[in-house]
Amino acid sequence: MTDQVPAPLPDDALSVFVLEGIGEVGAGDDLAVLIAGAAGARLEHGDILAVTSKIVSKAEGRQVAAADREQAITDETVRVVATRAFPGGVTRIVENRQGLVMAAAGVDASNTPDGTVLLLPVDPDASARALCQALRTSTGLRLGLIITDTAGRPWREGQTDIAIGAAGVAVLDDLRGTDDAFGRRLDVTVAAVADEIAGAADLVKGKTSGHPVAVLRGLGRLVGELDEVDARGSVVARGSVVAGGTVDARGATRLLRPSENDMFRLGSAEAHAEGFADGYAAGLAAASATP
Repeated sequence: MTDQVPAPLPDDALSVFVLEGIGEVGAGDDLAVLIAGAAGARLEHGDILAVTSKIVSKAEGRQVAAADREQAITDETVRVVATRAFPGGVTRIVENRQGLVMAAAGVDASNTPDGTVLLLPVDPDASARALCQALRTSTGLRLGLIITDTAGRPWREGQTDIAIGAAGVAVLDDLRGTDDAFGRRLDVTVAAVADEIAGAADLVKGKTSGHPVAVLRGLGRLVGELDEVDARGSVVARGSVVAGGTVDARGATRLLRPSENDMFRLGSAEAHAEGFADGYAAGLAAASATP
């Protein structure tokens, strides 16, 4: 593939393409150098890069020896949401250290040598900020960046990619208070644009093609300034307002729903067990209070 610069897009068009030639990534590799080298002169102001979490994890040394993947899942688990036995073992849906609710805590045994697993980046938003800043510096372009991973969804079969880290790009497009095409006020609509970007990128990246980075063009309205960082590396919650959303210090963390607001915080078996335990305790208390 040549480094020919694509023609400008109309304002209502979107294009998605992969960057070829990145190759296998190892611990300590400079992702910004690899991505910029693969991109050549193809990037433009307002482009959003979707980077597979696997290469971020590998570059950050999150590929670890694990004779027992189940133990690695346990070590990354903060809260068990649901479990279900199947002939080969037990599927565990858990909340992991990053606050994500995922199958197997996001621990991945694919695209990694036998006897090893990949853990998610320790702080995906911080990883996204550092990588986006490095790419903006090296290219001189105003870019957005999301880090993606694959997840299942309640009520739906199959998996899709979601944003687990973000920088320089709005992750939510808050349409509350605006009117629909018929003039009716929207009161609850908040589009998860970062997840939509991740899903679109996966259509061209794929799972086995060896293309860990995709570029989305045509969504420059969602790209804003990077968060300010003080001398100690702490994020200053400033953020730049863009169309319908804010680029702020929380990055993709804004997409996480607090468990207390989750109507499906537990799986069916876990909810039954919790309800049984609560009822049993209430029964004992009532019996002990009876004269």
